[in-house]
Amino acid sequence: MSVITLTSDYGLVDHRVASIKGKILSWSEDVKVIDITHNITAYNLLQTAYIVRNAYKFFPEGSIHIISVDSFHHKSRKNIITKIDGHYFICADNGIINLMFFDIKPEAIYEITLNNRFDDKVSFPSVDIFVPAAMHLYKGGLPEVIGRKIKTIKDISFPKAIYNEAEKMIVGEVMYIDNFGNVVSNISRKFFEKHASINNDFTVKFRNIVLSKILEQYTDIVTDWSREQEFHGKSSVIFNDADLLEITIYKGSVLNGASSLFGMNAGEKIYIEFT
Repeated sequence: MSVITLTSDYGLVDHRVASIKGKILSWSEDVKVIDITHNITAYNLLQTAYIVRNAYKFFPEGSIHIISVDSFHHKSRKNIITKIDGHYFICADNGIINLMFFDIKPEAIYEITLNNRFDDKVSFPSVDIFVPAAMHLYKGGLPEVIGRKIKTIKDISFPKAIYNEAEKMIVGEVMYIDNFGNVVSNISRKFFEKHASINNDFTVKFRNIVLSKILEQYTDIVTDWSREQEFHGKSSVIFNDADLLEITIYKGSVLNGASSLFGMNAGEKIYIEFT
């Protein structure tokens, strides 16, 4: 059976998340509702894309994912259902889908027409539009019944790493900082290996830091487990479980991880220089 997931920038202090769940349960008390996260930074679509992209694939095929980030209502902006990789995604047409699936073509896209009549009042899109659409799909309804098929949606380009051939250098940037303060870049393992195969040695550079090795996994920084505590706070570079280059501090946190210790924020450059 499919489930309904929720992702939002609402936080957990206000009433909004509880309102969404209450509305879902008022339709059916048997629905499995799973929170992906409600701690997205307000309106941060890139952060949303990274988290949902790396989470959705672990849910059963046919699952329905409500994304309530930058989802304010306006008559001039569409709300959409997209079917991608066997899953449904319900959100505002704000560019999040193309950010999230820059490399996967949607199977179908629908503009939700549930609440687009002139006399329909929408005060909270997640409750007034997203939940009814999700429950329609959950109960086996066809998206064509509550929406009209469209071909294009808002496009926001995913920031891609580039290779500067003249300088033999990959130029990437920080795209996400996780709860441990790890700095995730947009340099993929595949992109790195493509250029590493035709070059020799390399160095990873960011701020005034230079590292000459990419470890296979987070714990490889520990070379003697009898002295494991001595490695706390050591920096390294790995490819994370999303196969993206990540700068990490062993046993770091959001307070003393790579982001805070190196003073790095989203958008800052990371370089891999080949020699």
